[in-house]
Amino acid sequence: MAARSQPHTPQNPDANSDPRVSLPPTLSTDLRGRFVVFDGPDGSGKSTQFRRLCDNARAAGLVVCEVREPGGTHIGEQIRKLLLDPSVKEDVDLRAEMLLFMASRAQLLAQRVRPALERGELVLADRFISSTLAYQGAAGGLPIDEIMAVARVALGDTWPALTVVFDVDADTAAQRLRPLLRGREFDAPKDRIESRSAGYHRRVRTGYLDQAKANPERHLVLDATRTPDAVYASLIEGLSTKLGA
Repeated sequence: MAARSQPHTPQNPDANSDPRVSLPPTLSTDLRGRFVVFDGPDGSGKSTQFRRLCDNARAAGLVVCEVREPGGTHIGEQIRKLLLDPSVKEDVDLRAEMLLFMASRAQLLAQRVRPALERGELVLADRFISSTLAYQGAAGGLPIDEIMAVARVALGDTWPALTVVFDVDADTAAQRLRPLLRGREFDAPKDRIESRSAGYHRRVRTGYLDQAKANPERHLVLDATRTPDAVYASLIEGLSTKLGA
């Protein structure tokens, strides 16, 4: 389960003086009370950047509510197990899969996201509605208008201020995942979605890029094939541009 929201005091009191890790003061202000999503194909490196921004935002004095999808609540974690655990042998109908994701999302918003936003916290989500549009929609074949109709019920008026898409081609993503899959303990060897075909994952990538083209003001696309430091530098620059007053 994702860590609870809590203030964080950096162990190194001089960390904020290092321009490689600190957030610009104006960005720290702009991130307060905002809902930002990190998304992209498996193997894009988004989780690494997610952790880095969470840590640096806390070092800058922000209170961060970090959540993951599906999950982040007791109910959501049970849904996560149903959806991703490879030991669950029963096939999940694609519409049922989409509805389960939405149910987890609705609970997450009610229990954690909305209260955190009301307190003025920065909410960072590892995946959100963009994943459903890419995986069950663009790749799976569910009509986008059906997904959006359910999303309007599940999300109400709480939508991300910005979705950061970490873009990487399917071959590069697969190469990155191999050593991680060999060494991880949770959801091993592959979860039910990771194990789908290469063609499926190529359609996932296209789905993310199509979302960004359709709504560029609420999306930031980053070239995630570069080094982690280069990606993070672009992330900070992009957040400043997109979320600046």
